[in-house]
Amino acid sequence: MIRLTFLLLMTAMLGACSMDQMLVRASKPLIEGGIHAMNQENDLQLAERAIPTNLNMLEGMIRIDPENSDLRVYAAQAYYGLGYGFNEDNRPRRAMNFYLRGLKHGLRALDINGYKNIRNSSMDELEAALENTDEDDLGALFWTASNWAKWIDQNRDKSESLIELPKPTALMQRVLDLDESFYYGGAHIYFGVIYGARSPMFGGDFKKSEMHFDRAREITNNQLLVVDLLQAQYLSRQKMDREDFHHRLTKIIEAPDDLLPELTLINQIAKRKAALLLKEEDKWF
Repeated sequence: MIRLTFLLLMTAMLGACSMDQMLVRASKPLIEGGIHAMNQENDLQLAERAIPTNLNMLEGMIRIDPENSDLRVYAAQAYYGLGYGFNEDNRPRRAMNFYLRGLKHGLRALDINGYKNIRNSSMDELEAALENTDEDDLGALFWTASNWAKWIDQNRDKSESLIELPKPTALMQRVLDLDESFYYGGAHIYFGVIYGARSPMFGGDFKKSEMHFDRAREITNNQLLVVDLLQAQYLSRQKMDREDFHHRLTKIIEAPDDLLPELTLINQIAKRKAALLLKEEDKWF
């Protein structure tokens, strides 16, 4: 009876998906292990060369199993990292294309999970759909919103892009509501930027920005350098607070390399970006 049950289960699985799809789905622990290993990498050049290779492999797996929302989320995360970490500062158009690719994978993940046509829905329809999301959707919500907002930022000179901003913001608000600590308080970092990047006349709120950045630091025990990086880049600059801008960026550069081993790569990227921002200090203040 046990053997018969096993054979029936295997037959059902093979009927639902091909052997290749089964192998792809069985490789999930390897993918997650690779992501953790990449996050611990301290050599930026090595990471920049490795990410495209891993992405090509991931895209190949998606071709085999296109309805796998987990693979889509991994791809959205990887494209965001490639755009922000290695292209935005000197190849903005290339970064924009990576954000768009990540956005498409994120939207497809949400679509697979049952949240259809989010990009073209009205805000009322979007809000209604988001009410049904839960913790299982956090990755798709977070990386879709992250890529979407970055793509909009890279197209800030186009009004048709800017009018989309409330949608990724609604997605990120849902992440905040479901789990404020998800991906190291990333939703708080998002809102720190959203409220800090604009003057109060145009919807900014410096107190709310500081509150979100402070909460992100609490969640990460003040070990994730990108929090201070973005606070300096957006809030301090918007407030024309040169002293705070200089202090935060200098502190980032001087921080120990092993401050947060599990996110060494992100902290190394923050150090490089801080040095680039400091070169613009005399021009901005």
